[in-house]
Amino acid sequence: MNKTPIPEQTKTDENIELAIYLNDEKTHKIPQKEGNVFDETRSSCTNGAYIIWDYETWSPVVKKLSEYKTRCEIYFKTGYSESILNGTDPVLKEELVPVTIEEDGTVKKADIGSAWYSYEKKEWANAVILFDESEDYLAGEIIPEEKIESYFVWIPKYRYQLWDLGSYDSLTTIDESKVHEIPIIFGDYNTSDEKESECTTPMESGASGNCSVGDYMTHPAFLSIPSTGFWVGKFETGYAGASSVKEALQNVRDSSKVIIKPNVISWRGIQVANAFYTSYDYKRELDSHMMKNIEWGAVAYLQHSAYGSQESVRINNHLDFLTGYQGNVEPTCGNSGRENIECNRYCNDGTCNTAYPDSVLSSTTGNITGVYDMSGGALEYTFSITLDQNGNIVSGRNSLNNSGFNGVFVCPTCDNDTSMLTSLTTGYKLPETKYYDLYMYTNNLLNYQNRILGDATGELGPFKYVQVDKRNISSWYLDMANSYIGINTGFFQRSSAYYEGNGSGIFSFTSYYGGNIWDCSYRIILT
Repeated sequence: MNKTPIPEQTKTDENIELAIYLNDEKTHKIPQKEGNVFDETRSSCTNGAYIIWDYETWSPVVKKLSEYKTRCEIYFKTGYSESILNGTDPVLKEELVPVTIEEDGTVKKADIGSAWYSYEKKEWANAVILFDESEDYLAGEIIPEEKIESYFVWIPKYRYQLWDLGSYDSLTTIDESKVHEIPIIFGDYNTSDEKESECTTPMESGASGNCSVGDYMTHPAFLSIPSTGFWVGKFETGYAGASSVKEALQNVRDSSKVIIKPNVISWRGIQVANAFYTSYDYKRELDSHMMKNIEWGAVAYLQHSAYGSQESVRINNHLDFLTGYQGNVEPTCGNSGRENIECNRYCNDGTCNTAYPDSVLSSTTGNITGVYDMSGGALEYTFSITLDQNGNIVSGRNSLNNSGFNGVFVCPTCDNDTSMLTSLTTGYKLPETKYYDLYMYTNNLLNYQNRILGDATGELGPFKYVQVDKRNISSWYLDMANSYIGINTGFFQRSSAYYEGNGSGIFSFTSYYGGNIWDCSYRIILT
């Protein structure tokens, strides 16, 4: 394989002659990278050679070049963009292969010069990462499922209209009228107090800044790691090669085991630190990391905008934690009916659920282009840190149950812990602050006003306690809002699990100590 940069002329050396076209008009220089794409279906070479385009270096790769003079015709065309996104169209780098997915799950490489996504039609952009990154596919060519390692979905940058500042510190009653279409505006623009009816984005938990109900605010998920959007794992992270529920219980740091696909067993039983560093190691060149709480909120709010399904996302009720499944009916009870399959409706034999690709009601879009497993399946840790009353990082409950990050223990002698340790000092150090959400100290697990605006917690109030299900619920679809992140349980868990029944949902949240537990997974983000 020869890699030959193209100067601003049509002849590069004695063996290669190039003709360059942009929108069928001949040009004597390479079109600029911004706004243009290589048309691989029309570009060709003589003498058995062929050409592909390296988007990173913005240069051609000529393959099977012979000793004879070869002429290559290189076609470019203006790349597709959607006007409503206002410059937040998908960003493709390195290993990400843009794809379209048909209703039967067939994956084809997208022609990025054509309309391969439409957020206006609730068709979100998808991309895949292949097991063998050297394999090439032409636009429109089917990519076999066995060649795909991971699926991702693009979440464009947006600002949304505030409807509730989440100032709740106790349980009262619920207000189901709060459920509504969340108005959003796409665009690479940060709100400020210089704009009428817009506000700056407070990043601290409990803060509202200058924001009022009715204002538009840039969602903070796009500010902490500045970007025009991010790629989110289409499914919960799986453990490659696991053939049983037990084999996917792995508390290890091992990015080689990451697989993000439908119909695989969710990776569970992993501490927050191992989940983060597995995600971090996964694709460093794509700034991979564990999903944060505000990033979960960004996906949830987009789901309930005009560009998502705007429905209660159907639960994944597969009791073996297989990804991409959908319950055939909505469950009618919650945790208290855990042993009552008739009202909780979970199974693993297909009698009460449906596998991907026929599980679109469990997608954020109501079609196959959305994000799955955000209701039910496994619980999902999001990466959020809390402080104790002295301003110290909380590692977890004790030496038996903690996140794996260095920090203090909130109950060192609980659970018959005889280690005498009051903190973890031999664990992982925290990464850069951009990779986690920091929540201030509270000893009140009903202190929903400790939310960060945009994280899909406090804004879902008011909240109440349901005696029959023995849990707290939110005003949004009565999703579980059981305990807020705080001094006793320092790490958020989202979606709830298959056994929570009607308490599971994209707006569900609870908290735990960060330790490795049998029913909790995680999700990966690329920026």
